[in-house]
Amino acid sequence: MKHLNSTSFKKRKRIERIFRFRTFCEPGHPIEFNGPFRDNIKKLVEFARVESKLSEGMNSWSFQLELNRHPAMCISLFLIEEPIEKSASRHCHYCRYVGWGNHLICNERFHFVVPSKETAVVMTVCSSYESEGSGRPAARTTITADEISNFIESQGHLLHGVLHSNGFGHLISINGIEKGSSLAGIEIMDLWDRICTGLRARKVSINDVAKKNGMDLRLIHGVAFNESWFGRWGYGFGRGSFGVTQPMYQKAIEAVQSIPLCLLIQHLDSSYQEILVIFSKYQSLSGNPLLTLGHIFRFMQELKERLQPDICHISSSNNTASDGITAVSAETACRWSTKRVEMATRVIVEALMKAEFRWVSRQEVRDAARVYIGDTGLLDFVLKSLGNQIVGSYVVRRTVNPVTKVLEYCLEDLSTNFREGFSPGDPTKKYRHQITRNQLMKDLFYLYKFIFKEPKLSQNIGLLSVIPIAVRIILDSKYLIKDYRGELWQKTEIGNEEKLKLLCSVRLKNDGHEEMEITKRILEQPSPYEDLVILPPNATFRELKIEVERRFKEMYWGLKSFIAESVQDLNAVETDLVYGLVEPTGTSIVVSGKIPDREINIEEIFEDKNQNMIIDCPCGAKEDDGERMIACDICEVWQHMRCVQLTNTENVPDIYLCNRCEHDIVLCPNLP
Repeated sequence: MKHLNSTSFKKRKRIERIFRFRTFCEPGHPIEFNGPFRDNIKKLVEFARVESKLSEGMNSWSFQLELNRHPAMCISLFLIEEPIEKSASRHCHYCRYVGWGNHLICNERFHFVVPSKETAVVMTVCSSYESEGSGRPAARTTITADEISNFIESQGHLLHGVLHSNGFGHLISINGIEKGSSLAGIEIMDLWDRICTGLRARKVSINDVAKKNGMDLRLIHGVAFNESWFGRWGYGFGRGSFGVTQPMYQKAIEAVQSIPLCLLIQHLDSSYQEILVIFSKYQSLSGNPLLTLGHIFRFMQELKERLQPDICHISSSNNTASDGITAVSAETACRWSTKRVEMATRVIVEALMKAEFRWVSRQEVRDAARVYIGDTGLLDFVLKSLGNQIVGSYVVRRTVNPVTKVLEYCLEDLSTNFREGFSPGDPTKKYRHQITRNQLMKDLFYLYKFIFKEPKLSQNIGLLSVIPIAVRIILDSKYLIKDYRGELWQKTEIGNEEKLKLLCSVRLKNDGHEEMEITKRILEQPSPYEDLVILPPNATFRELKIEVERRFKEMYWGLKSFIAESVQDLNAVETDLVYGLVEPTGTSIVVSGKIPDREINIEEIFEDKNQNMIIDCPCGAKEDDGERMIACDICEVWQHMRCVQLTNTENVPDIYLCNRCEHDIVLCPNLP
């Protein structure tokens, strides 16, 4: 089988080109990609620096991507070709888990890696050349098999994606600023999306387990925007774990989004007073009513994008709702008892109630309270402490008037805000409190923790009881897929003056002209086995067969001895021109042939090596989804451990019987 040849590119090794990070793999950067995936890969590596040959016959290349010109800053993008015969495992478990177990094993995998400072050590000790005239001994020119395996499998890379030679692939890991990168996750995803688009990948999957500040992004982003964080690049629901389907996922999203805030507030006890503060804070910041969970999560995340992380805004209080403040207390060192502080607080609140919810100056509040509290020092202490805090069913607001520069107070009624919402035109409801991005993230995490993760909420009856169920469905929907196939894959082009673009697939027959089992498997899911074949306009059917045979041999491990014999459903001889006999209908041209080796182990050529594995789980799953499973020792049927009430932390029991077999044993007559 034929792999990419690195020796033909060594003439470029003395001239190391630098590419702009933000345009890499766009049209013309570094080249126009106008062919199928494998041809585009060959074009791309011509512009790469050839790295040292890795152990076990692996080739690698690198690209220097410029982040900044002044000051100069670059990162390295490595491209590693992993021949399947040298791989630690021929089978791709990523394909199996996402539902592509019926795909034929490809001959190569191409790993695109942007290493972090920690994971780059392996590649830097193995530079393929030293600078001329350095006089230093050459660096180690090979990497051991264990080193390259650990490098490829590491989850610490800034970016790691793999594309099979048929154009299907997987984004394995992405790490942004939280992992010490100078690049944000959005910038790294933009790079990966440009690579897949430019090379004309076919479909790419993601196992979405991304987190932000300890929160599952697929949950908070799904509730806010109806899609995962990766949805902005076109990734959508691909496959759910534990039998979750796309309609189930969509209904779970809608169920959480539509929960009214007023209903949620009614079921919160005094220990959840901080949630009321958060709701009130962002309701006041919004120009529109925030009536549901979907509304407030969307508004908070949209507001986060507008806040600068390094700029501190004027705040009416140094405390936030997530700091645990629910009312004024005398826990800090002061000379007044708790009883006197509470009495002064009630007097101030009553004075604000008489103001009929309008903003009044600090001096007005102080003068009204002095009628009942003669200790001005106590009043000053309480007024200083009262700022965006809950007292009963009210929130005491405090801010600086931007015109008079005078400190003002206002009372806000929590009992009506979330039933009616704020009126955008009502100036008395205008919330002047500004927050930082860090404060917003703290508030968002507080809502995430006590609404989605707090077990007490699952004990509520009625509408709120759907929260834990819906959250579990959303979290189990983590396999996403994007279809990158564009116009190039959508139709067969006939009559182009420069070239013919034909979608071709294969059908295998044995010597008895009966369809082989491998062909039956292929026909069950034909789309992965179509390949784009580009021919000159005067090509004959003989040239078509030769090209199809070559491409499928180079692409698939199980077809390395494939011999093309004829084109099905066309009455043509080898010397006939393709142009004129093939209609531009967009259907695939089927080339039939055979594999001389009659004994073919199906499990060795398809990605799913566990063809005889029977899965019948109570959740409805029939295929391996990557979750932990256990098999019955009698019927050998596999089920999810979670679905049979076994946690992942528990040790697998020595003997396990499923409910069906256990029930049958109970009903059996006594054995001698």
